[in-house]
Amino acid sequence: MNSKKPEVLFVCVHNAGRSQMAAALLQHYAMGRVTVRSAGSAPADKVNPAAAEALAELGLDITAEVPSKLTTEDVEASDVVITMGCGDTCPVFPGKRYLDWELEDPAGQGVDAVRPIRDDIDRRIRGLLAELLDAPA
Repeated sequence: MNSKKPEVLFVCVHNAGRSQMAAALLQHYAMGRVTVRSAGSAPADKVNPAAAEALAELGLDITAEVPSKLTTEDVEASDVVITMGCGDTCPVFPGKRYLDWELEDPAGQGVDAVRPIRDDIDRRIRGLLAELLDAPA
């Protein structure tokens, strides 16, 4: 990797739950060392309230986040593109790393059902961050 910060893009259809939780967790742990984006192919009007509540339990606030539309530019600018098990297809560019994290969909579920999804994302984010920051130059 060159000297620029690694850039990670999280993608799911509505950009309201899984991708928002992943982006917030990576921003939190990376402390400015990684550029983080999230987007969806069919963004919802607002963030999933149960996802927001599950993150609030960890002291993270995503209530002001607005789901955004996935663009080719988002993918092109990213080093790692992670889809959240929702079958979303992203434009493919050479030299990018693509991961698909199979995750339960928190849509329509209460916070009790979202906590294990949050915890699964949290584990994956910690592993990803260790990889990104420990990668040899």
